[in-house]
Amino acid sequence: MANPVPRNTLLGALEEIRRQQSKKFLLHRLFLVAMLQENTEGREVTAFHEELFQKIAKFHLGEPVSGVLLVYPSCILHILESSSGTLYHILKELAAMESQGPVPFLYDVKILVMSHNIPTKLFTQWYATTVEVPEILGDVTQTQTTEEVITECLTLLLRLGVYLATLKVGNKGLGDCLHSVVPELLIPMETIMYLCEAEDCLRPQEFLDMYSSPLQPVMDADSVWPTPAHMSA
Repeated sequence: MANPVPRNTLLGALEEIRRQQSKKFLLHRLFLVAMLQENTEGREVTAFHEELFQKIAKFHLGEPVSGVLLVYPSCILHILESSSGTLYHILKELAAMESQGPVPFLYDVKILVMSHNIPTKLFTQWYATTVEVPEILGDVTQTQTTEEVITECLTLLLRLGVYLATLKVGNKGLGDCLHSVVPELLIPMETIMYLCEAEDCLRPQEFLDMYSSPLQPVMDADSVWPTPAHMSA
């Protein structure tokens, strides 16, 4: 059997575009959610991500990570902005962590959306803050599709990003006051927990599998040797 024909992947195509930009990295924005193990403290989650970013920066050249991590009592919502390679490595680390079985504090990590080639960043750096929100009385997710819920969440998150861009944030970060200052821009915790269980949202490994799959599917005839030929009468 002949060697298989090499196939281009989406990752390969994006990396080639990046290389042709004369060291100008294309920006992407990733939205993800995850559940927290019971009794997990916000500083544990923050420290984990800070160490992860530092680890990736040591061996991968890319755009520094910016964004915001919202730590709820039972879950997190994370917005990340960076180059494709950096986000790819972050997802690889999250996928590897989930594959090792029960994790110390994060589980049911789900990707809401990846926005490619964004013109500018919403965030000047990476922030993390604890959010305390009251439970909602009526669960609107029961009457909406997953796509509708995600669309509403993205609208609020982009508005939150615009608001945060107007703040003068010091080195100490945002503090823990968003729930009292702009409660109308925060996603209810029940909605995030719903998205963590939504089958329509991909896990990191599922996203990576799709991301690395060939742009052109392999046909049955490509795996047959010799090449099929019509038989003459």
